[in-house]
Amino acid sequence: MRAPRRWMCAAGVLISALALATVPTGAGRAAAGRCGDPAERPWCRTGLPADERARLLVAAMTADEKIAILSSDDPFGGPLGGFSENAHADTNWGIPRLGIPALYMADGPAGVRQGKATALPAPIALAAGFDPQAAQRYGSVVGWEARHRGNDVVFGPTVDVLRTPRNGRTFEGFGEDPYLSASLAAPWVRGAQDQGVMSSVKHLAAYAQETDRLELDMKVARRTLREIYLVPFESAVKDGRAATVMCGFGRLNGRWACQDGTVLNEILKGEWGFDGFVASDHTAVRDEVDAANGGLDMELPVGMKYNAFLLKRAVEQNRVAQATVDGHTRAILRTMFAFGVFDRAEYPNDLTGIDRSASEAEAQRIAEGGMTLLRNQGGALPLRSPGSIALIGRGAEAVPSGSGSASVEPFTHVTPRDGITRRAGSATKVTYHDGGDRGRAAQAAREADVAIVFATDSQGEFFDKSCLTLRCGDPWRGDQDALISEVAKANPKTIVVLETGGPVLTPWAGQVAGIVAAWYPGQRAGTALARVLYGDVDPGGRLPVSFPVAEADAPTAGNPEQYPGVNKTVTFSEGVFIGYRHYDAKKIAPQFPFGHGLSYTTFAYSGLDVGPEAVRVTVTNTGSRPGVAVPQLYLGLPSTAVPQPPRQLKGYQKLTLAPGQSGQVTFPLTSRSLSYWDEEASTWKVAPGCYKVTVGGSSRDAAQTGSFARGSATC
Repeated sequence: MRAPRRWMCAAGVLISALALATVPTGAGRAAAGRCGDPAERPWCRTGLPADERARLLVAAMTADEKIAILSSDDPFGGPLGGFSENAHADTNWGIPRLGIPALYMADGPAGVRQGKATALPAPIALAAGFDPQAAQRYGSVVGWEARHRGNDVVFGPTVDVLRTPRNGRTFEGFGEDPYLSASLAAPWVRGAQDQGVMSSVKHLAAYAQETDRLELDMKVARRTLREIYLVPFESAVKDGRAATVMCGFGRLNGRWACQDGTVLNEILKGEWGFDGFVASDHTAVRDEVDAANGGLDMELPVGMKYNAFLLKRAVEQNRVAQATVDGHTRAILRTMFAFGVFDRAEYPNDLTGIDRSASEAEAQRIAEGGMTLLRNQGGALPLRSPGSIALIGRGAEAVPSGSGSASVEPFTHVTPRDGITRRAGSATKVTYHDGGDRGRAAQAAREADVAIVFATDSQGEFFDKSCLTLRCGDPWRGDQDALISEVAKANPKTIVVLETGGPVLTPWAGQVAGIVAAWYPGQRAGTALARVLYGDVDPGGRLPVSFPVAEADAPTAGNPEQYPGVNKTVTFSEGVFIGYRHYDAKKIAPQFPFGHGLSYTTFAYSGLDVGPEAVRVTVTNTGSRPGVAVPQLYLGLPSTAVPQPPRQLKGYQKLTLAPGQSGQVTFPLTSRSLSYWDEEASTWKVAPGCYKVTVGGSSRDAAQTGSFARGSATC
């Protein structure tokens, strides 16, 4: 049995101890049976609805007990989670007197950060898969492993839409498009919650950078908020039925994110009907009164504001109504009842000793599905049993990942060098050079049939990238751009593998035969990469982010008011024109556009059938081998009411076709697909006018085009 930690911060601020001041000692893990005898505790009657059980329980609680439920109690779990399998990210010890069990929580956007676990590919690699079914499997792996680390809640997925490619947490999200992010968020949540844990989707509502994140004031128009940044959260809540939502750092239009009643009370709980609980990111709460009245239910990692002194005093002074505190307590307990936390034994922390082979196989499958072939000059790939291969760059010997709450320590891993050497077999000579000496690396490439250069960047929580070059991304690796150029001069059959968390500049793109975006590919990196390079599987990825030609081309570049901000204020003056919308509106050609990704075969599009309720198209494999196609639907909405991007992603499907095989794809359209947010009316509206339709293999591939009209307009 674990004893609760009661502590004081070094600065002398009164915190978690006050939240537990009147809770009986021994509030560690409750014994089996958890809730108790229904004859003595009517809220333990399993036949009652969760709402009624929560109502009965709240009525039996003291004022201090109600407050004790509103925060977690372990300040050390988060920092220690990456080292100890017993260190949960957060813990609320419950109240044994009433049969309220402890609630254990874990970080998990890329796998469980609690000791060792399966290191899945970074979420950006999942996004590159353009595959909602893969998202559900990803969430299922995270949920299953979180459960087998003894957790009830997993913090994930991260669904913040990417605004600037310099964001340090680019790797942790689903890219630059709200539709793509939303389409992956809901199945991820369902997959995790099907395993019996609660998913906490994060970070509501606009979280766009690490620079000044704790103090940043983000000025965001209501239309931009609705059409871009809230979309994935709405999907996770309404379609995924997420149990919890985590609010983030900073201020949105002057209101701290975890105290923003407009977002938390009016939109999330009111308009969307969210009936779970809202938890704060660590230390994101600034004021107990504004947080309580603004819709926050649980403070993490400890009750610095939600404690039996500050919050209780606010109630006594009538600055917070007792009914408001009761409502927050009820939301947490109702969610715990709904997910069966009271009615089951605690989950065992047994992940280390059980069979994890299914999780590991899924990690490889998702990595293969997200690897994106950006360039393949002269059919350089797949590899055809070359006599010799030179592997160059330290990335060949590593399995890179992002740092922070999304980092995972794997039980095992396969490096690219190991995977390629094993797949090549004894008939192929595989050499390795770390790339530290460019001249020697070039010589190694010159002596091989094929040279494969591994380039990495460095991303993580707490910091943004200073620029988009490889040198900025990972300065410890030296000038990787120069290394690639030297190797390419020495061997025309040079393949570059980008192990990066997002887009980087590729000034050498025209000099190399092939480029593969492997992202942060997870613990089976080497095996997955080797299978893609050798054509055992078709590269299944498509870009969830645009790759710019130059730094100045990227969204927010050159405008400090947009990024990184002036006086800790950042203005989202670009509005809805982020990502590929930015490039399209400004007529800037990207190096590699959003949605781009090559197959080892070719596809043709035909038979476009356009209507206001659906768009249909036929995709045919015109090549000689099976391959993966990802047809994408883009709509150009009329700009009669508000300025609109030239095109917006409104549908996609992923399908595998044999040579000569055709498949018809249907993209359903709803009124929401055609809508914009009317700020004056505060509602979604469909503008009359001509809607332009583009179907193809990327945001810049207009393989089939058409149009349809709404209202009295004609096309």
